[in-house]
Amino acid sequence: MELSPRAAELTTLLESRISNFYTNFQVDEIGRVVSVGDGIARVYGLNEIQAGEMVEFSSGVKGIALNLENENVGIVVFGSDTAIKEGDLVKRTGSIVDVPAGKAMLGRVVDALGVPIDGRGALSAHERRRVEVKAPGIIERKSVHEPMQTGLKAVDSLVPIGRGQRELIIGDRQTGKTAIAIDTILNQKQLNSKADSETLYCVYVAIGQKRSTVAQLVQILSEANALEYSILVAATASDPAPLQFLAPYSGCAMGEYFRDNGMHALIIYDDLSKQAVAYRQMSLLLRDHQVVRLSQEMFSIYIPVS
Repeated sequence: MELSPRAAELTTLLESRISNFYTNFQVDEIGRVVSVGDGIARVYGLNEIQAGEMVEFSSGVKGIALNLENENVGIVVFGSDTAIKEGDLVKRTGSIVDVPAGKAMLGRVVDALGVPIDGRGALSAHERRRVEVKAPGIIERKSVHEPMQTGLKAVDSLVPIGRGQRELIIGDRQTGKTAIAIDTILNQKQLNSKADSETLYCVYVAIGQKRSTVAQLVQILSEANALEYSILVAATASDPAPLQFLAPYSGCAMGEYFRDNGMHALIIYDDLSKQAVAYRQMSLLLRDHQVVRLSQEMFSIYIPVS
């Protein structure tokens, strides 16, 4: 049976449309909350999730996958878990935790996830960097050959600090440890005015401090015009333990931007003992008893942070 020219034309057109028809499917792997409490959610069904991957709950709260077990995944919640209940859906984001970085961050106060908390609106153009990357090896590192001036005569003359070096400020409470760090940032104002190539950008990470203390620091830096070359990362005492644990990694990622672009950066963690407390709290809630041994575990996680 021969088709009329009109029918043959329609047949050819339909065959062409059918052969070229396709649909883009976006498939998200989801799981369900089995239990939740104390900032920890147990989720069933995320079989392909990566360690350290961000997830999003149906309430919009985000978290990070830390414990990958056979039956379920231990998710540490970033924020309050009051809006999360058993049976809620959890969606993979497919990305490891990252934070904004770049010169757009200068003068801003952000939380451990890089979200501005200074009331000055959203960040301008910036790039994003993973908070946990492999540290450069011995071969890639230069020997410490250039001084990092603190502007404090006692430090610069007796215990000089070099660029690329780590230095521990240790002492009893109320002995001026934070004052040394803040004075170092303030003194860079005069040192940075000499040459743009020698500008030292400062990243101050406040861990477990009171909000009022952070506000006072912002005021001090602002009055001295030191915010123009500084970034403040704040995970205060009122923030959840996961954010206090994450803050040093976030500050380090922001500082590494300057390093990788041929600039200099000073990162101050005030103080790391609060991160150790947060790390232990998370480990106990996740029932990871091997991680509770702080003397060994905390040393290993500080290697890439610094």
